[in-house]
Amino acid sequence: MERFFLNLKMERVWQREYANQMEASKDVTDYIVAFYNCTRRHSALGNLALLVYEKQFAAKQPIEVSEITLPLQSDRG
Repeated sequence: MERFFLNLKMERVWQREYANQMEASKDVTDYIVAFYNCTRRHSALGNLALLVYEKQFAAKQPIEVSEITLPLQSDRG
């Protein structure tokens, strides 16, 4: 968590001057939503950005489910 706040300060807050707290709050929110969560590379995702990882994951063929793992169909009608 400390690393996140250090990145936030270095990459965003210290690079700008804000007129008031509302402006700062909006800018920090935009940074988190638009860049930090989506564009920044994540080591847990193989150093891919979240959007790239999600696109690659969605493009993979779905795995086939064995008949053994499918729920049993009841013979009730």
